[in-house]
Order: sequence, then structure tokens, then C-alpha cells
Amino acid sequence: MTALMSPRDHLRDGPELTGEALDRRLARTWRRQPGLIGWLSTTDHKEIGRRYLVTAFVFLILAGILGLAIRLQLARPESGLISADRYNQIFTMHGTTMMFLFAVPVMEAMAVYLIPLMLGTRNTAFARLNAFSYYVYLAGGTMIWVAFILNVGPDAGWFSYVPLSGPEYSPGKRVDIWAQMVTFTEVAALAAAVVMTTTILKQRAPGMSMGRMPVFAWAILVVSLMIIFSMPSVALTSAMLMSDRLVGTQFFNSYEHGDPLLWQHLFWFFGHPEVYIIFLPATGFVSEIVQTFSGRRIIGYPAIVLALVATGLLAFGLWVHHMFATGLPRQGYAFYTAASMAVSLPAGIQIFCWIATIWDGRPRFAVPMLWVVGFIVTFVIGGMTGVMLASVPIDLQLHDTYFVVAHFHYVLIGGAVFPLLGAITYWFPKITGRLMSEGLGKLAFWLGFIGFQVAFMPMHFLGILGMPRRVYTYQPGLGWDGLNLVATIGAFAFASALVIFILNVLVSLRRGGAAGSNPWNASGLEWATSSPPPPYGHAHIPVVDGPTPLWTHEERLPVAYGLRVEQREILLTTVVDAVPDVREPSSEPSLWPLVSALATTALFVCSIFTPWALVIGAVPVTAALIGWFWPKNNDVKPEPVID
Repeated sequence: MTALMSPRDHLRDGPELTGEALDRRLARTWRRQPGLIGWLSTTDHKEIGRRYLVTAFVFLILAGILGLAIRLQLARPESGLISADRYNQIFTMHGTTMMFLFAVPVMEAMAVYLIPLMLGTRNTAFARLNAFSYYVYLAGGTMIWVAFILNVGPDAGWFSYVPLSGPEYSPGKRVDIWAQMVTFTEVAALAAAVVMTTTILKQRAPGMSMGRMPVFAWAILVVSLMIIFSMPSVALTSAMLMSDRLVGTQFFNSYEHGDPLLWQHLFWFFGHPEVYIIFLPATGFVSEIVQTFSGRRIIGYPAIVLALVATGLLAFGLWVHHMFATGLPRQGYAFYTAASMAVSLPAGIQIFCWIATIWDGRPRFAVPMLWVVGFIVTFVIGGMTGVMLASVPIDLQLHDTYFVVAHFHYVLIGGAVFPLLGAITYWFPKITGRLMSEGLGKLAFWLGFIGFQVAFMPMHFLGILGMPRRVYTYQPGLGWDGLNLVATIGAFAFASALVIFILNVLVSLRRGGAAGSNPWNASGLEWATSSPPPPYGHAHIPVVDGPTPLWTHEERLPVAYGLRVEQREILLTTVVDAVPDVREPSSEPSLWPLVSALATTALFVCSIFTPWALVIGAVPVTAALIGWFWPKNNDVKPEPVID
């Protein structure tokens, strides 16, 4: 054991306080307060992570229903199932929900739950900010879906290009609601990114140097930094759009010396890193799953980490490949073509490392591993079509056709949702203490994998045949009828697989077999505690002396002791080498994050109707923040560690 001594007299964990006695004291200190107040005021990362996860899957179900409505409308020519106006709202809400309300938040949900357990700490940094991010995210998603139900949902696409989304062509409040929803989700994402960045850099277990971090932690660190640098761009451009619409500025009006292409530059400077913000956590899932089910440490760990970092950097240099058809100077196209092709190289490196690990290990093809194999096959197809679209001549021919729709669904569903479903199956025992059904899991995988290929492979050919995106009907005799019908059948098969997966989750919550603490014989610290974990996570802070701690120390994991047990306290370590540095009090449960989120929601929603809301609404927001940060009478202060 490593002792974290203190000059002050507080009850601390140690050789004389361990086992059940320590567990009882820590459970009393870290437990959630009873009742509704306790449920709303919790700062436990595990509860917040579960809420994020459930909410994100509710939005996935809603977006999936809209996707099926789109496929039903297009299954036959000249269909009158959905009107043109409602169809515009449906495809806009489908894309907006998938990109802003599911894909990024669900990855944050997994990170919020898993990262503290993986790093051997008891909670996230800025635990109240973590709770605030969830409440703001929930409010933004609820607002836009209520608007859609009331038939005032956005209808200008999930990207809301100007001038279509400007006041001249989109009167009313539909686009304003979309723009403000973007503000909600970006505030939530930025808050979660700050929480994750700080947690990963400063709360790793002693000895967990940056070279010993789990690959998933590296992926979340890169993604969090990408969010911090990219999402202010879309928040700025959505604010500029609202300003044009509400107070008459002319940022995007070319007749008043504005520039409509400024919207695309600012939006896609965020929008293309957004794709990798979704994809990189999925590669972290894959690395963890491949390592566990191959029974050996991941091959090429430094190469995988460098590939993650390289992807994060390259993602900021290729946004113009979304704008090849806008008439920009041709001289710059070569650079963006090269960058678009180069970004595929880090992904290829990771794929070769995963294949090498499987080849050199003893793979067990349980359900999580099946989703990984399905991911590799599907993502390679999507990556090849991405390289095709990086070529300017090909892109100009296929721009705004269903070929592009097929490409980004292969990348985002095959490259993110497949690993996510494998990751949920993999960590479900840790979250719930129960195992999911292997039979239902394999049925969901095969139906989902085959259904996905049937749904989206024909769209490549539809694009080559000239079918444009975002059309609500088409004439017969164009050669699109049969392919659209096949795609619709495949979409329903894929949706059926998701239904089976969700049923598997619900049934396993009640009837799944007991999992134990480490049912997969995994190597990460998250498996060193019970399943589900107690409120305090780890009773003792583990000490790491290698990249696979549970495989290195099969009988007993080294631990550090000396943290308070009657007050919430976490251990901070140095950034690079994870040397114990400071014992820091952790946030107590509080209603102020909820109050602040409600005040922020009132400001954002009212600003849709009047710019004066920014002035008046600042008062309750300021009052809530004052209450949040008001000094508390607490004698627990940060203390340096003395070895």
C-alpha cells in the first residue's frame, strides 16, 4: 500500500480501516439523499451517466421512428403519405436529433459513467457542472421535440443553410427554435468536455502515467479537446443567425455586404470535427473490447494513441470538402482533398492494430466482439466511399445525392452505433450487475448487420442514378423504385434489431444472470470494484504499475490509502506521471445545478421571441450562479500529499 499521510486529524482509510467497516462509512458519506430532492441534487457520475444514456436512447428511438417514416414515404414513387411541409420537418428533426441529441451525448454518457471508474477515482472533477450539463441537454432536446409535436419544428435541414434559413425564406419561429437548440446542446457538451478533460488529466490513479491510460480514456481526452475548440464555432454561427432573424443584422446577407458562405465555413469548421467527435469514442470502445476478448494487451498501443491525436488534429483541416460545389477558388481544393484522404490513414492504422491483436490473441466471439467485427467491415466500406467523395470531380457529380446519404450512414452508424451497442453489451454487467442474453444479443447483431447493409447499400446506386437528397417524392420510371423499396425493407429490419436489443436490455435488467465483479476477465480498473459499483466507486484508490493492472495483479491490486472517509474527497495526481499531488474535496449534492439549468433554459427559450430576454433573463441566471458559488461553511480544504 501507498500511504497519503496528512498533518491533520481526520478519519481516513488505511490498514486499520478497511473491508466492511470502510464500506459502511464510505456508503454513508457518498450516498444519495433520500426522496425527490436527493434524486434531483445528486452529483454521482454514475447516476448522471445513466440518465444521459437513457435520455440519449429515447432520442434515438424518436429519430429512428422519423427515419422509418422517411423510408415509408420513399418506398414507392409519388407517395402521398406525408406532405412536403411535414416531410421537411421530419428529415430535419431526424438529422438534428441523431447528430445533436444522440450521437455526441451518448458518447458523453458512456464517458461520464466509465472514466472515473477506469481511472480509479471516486467522482468526476466539477461534479456539479457535470449535473448541470445533463439538465441543459435534457431541456434543449425537450424544447425542440415539443415544437415538432406542435407543428413548428425546424424545416431547413440539420445544417440550416442560409439564405434558406434566413428571415426571407423561413419566416416564423421554426429556425429560431433549431438555432437555440444548438445553443443548448453546445453549452451541455462544452460543460461535459471541461469535466472530462480535467478528470482525465488530474484524477488518474497513482502510477497511471499517460502511457498507461486506457485507450478509451485517450479517445475521450482527444474528443473533449476537440469539443472545446470546435463547438464555439457553431454556437457563434447559430447566434449570428438568430441575430439576423431577430434584430435585423446582416451577417449572411450578400446584398448588405454579408456572406452566405460564412455560415458554411463556420458550421462545417464544427461539423466535420463533429463526425470524429462521434467516431473516436467508438474506437476507444473497440480497443477495450478487442483487448479483453483477445486475451492480450492491444498491439500497437502507441500507434493507436498517436492515431487518435492525429485524427483530432487533421479533423480541423478538411471542412471545405463539404463545400466543393460552392464555387470557391480551385487552388485550395487540392489541399482539402489531400487532408480528406490523409485523415483515413490514422483509422487504417487502428484497424490494422485491432486485426493484429485478434490474430495474435485467443479471440472469443461473444456478442460485444461480434459488434466489433461488424463495425470493422462496415466502417471500411464507409471509409472507401469517403475517399471517393474526397476527390473533387467525383464529389461534384455525387454532391447532394443519396450516395452521400449512404456514405455518412455507413460511417456514423457502422462506425459509431455498432461499437456503441457492443460497448453497452460489454459494460452492461458493470452498470447493472447482470449479464445480457447471448441468444438475443446474437439475433440482434445478425439482423442489425444484414438489415443495415440492405438498407444503405442500395443508396449508393440511387446516388449514382441521380436521386437527390431531401426530396419527399419522385416520379416513376427513373429506375429508383425497386432500390428504394429494398432500402425501406432493410431499414425496418435494422429497426427490428434495435427493438430486440432494447428488449434484451429490459429483460436482462430483471432476469439476467448475476455478473460478478469481472465476468469478462478484463484488465481495466473499472472491473476492480463490485457490479454495480457502490456510490463511492473504489473503496481504496488503486495504484497502477502497468497498462493492464488486473492482469498484472490477479490476486490483490495495490492501493493507496489516507483519504477522508467522513467527507467526500478525491485524490489529484500530476498530469504526466500521475504522482499523488493534492487531496481535494469533492462536490456535495446540490440543487443549484438544476436551478441554474432552469434559469438558463428560461433565458434561451424566451430569447427566441425577444432579444430583451438576454437582458432580463441574465438576472435569474446570475442569481442562480451566485447561489451555486456562494462560499460554504466547510472546514474541508485541499491538502497537499506528503509521502
